[in-house]
Amino acid sequence: MSGSGAPEGDDYSATVLGSHWFSGPPATTKRMPPEPVAPDRVEGSVLRFGPGVTAAMPAPFPIEAAVVGAQPPRRRRWAGLRRYTLAAVVLAAVLVYLGWQRLGPGIEVRDVAVSTDPKGPACDAAADVVAVVATNGRPGTLTYRWVRSDGTQSEQLTERVPRGQREARLHLLWTFRGTGNYPARAELRLVSPGQRTASVEFTYRCSA
Repeated sequence: MSGSGAPEGDDYSATVLGSHWFSGPPATTKRMPPEPVAPDRVEGSVLRFGPGVTAAMPAPFPIEAAVVGAQPPRRRRWAGLRRYTLAAVVLAAVLVYLGWQRLGPGIEVRDVAVSTDPKGPACDAAADVVAVVATNGRPGTLTYRWVRSDGTQSEQLTERVPRGQREARLHLLWTFRGTGNYPARAELRLVSPGQRTASVEFTYRCSA
């Protein structure tokens, strides 16, 4: 049978195919490069194609944003600094107080007064002459000597004053013998700290 175009025997072979058999473009048509696909979104320097992770889809594990070199919260940092600053101020105040106690101003003399019994000593007795030295309460050493009106004087003497004591009492025992009247004068000469003098006068009376 002819005319239907179907093969009739085993010797049939198709050598030429019409153009309508090809599903692609004609051979003479140039193939154009595929157009670039635009990304769905841009995140920094990364191009994302396709749907990303939506807010409704939970992450399989906790996600923490770790930024290298990130600074701690300013409030927490300032709180730590205030705490350390307060401790440093308290420590400095304690050190200053201890240094002032040990190396601060030394003893200072505020006043000196000398007194004795105005009636004078009895016959062949000693007059107790007392010098009261008022201080500022700081610890230190008083250096002084006694000078008597009979032309004699003591060697240089010292009196240690402890911390907190604001008054020192220095005694001179002046012994008299014999009969008669003898006007006497005792003087305290403070050598240090500072130079001060104070004196008292009295009369020794003894009748036969």
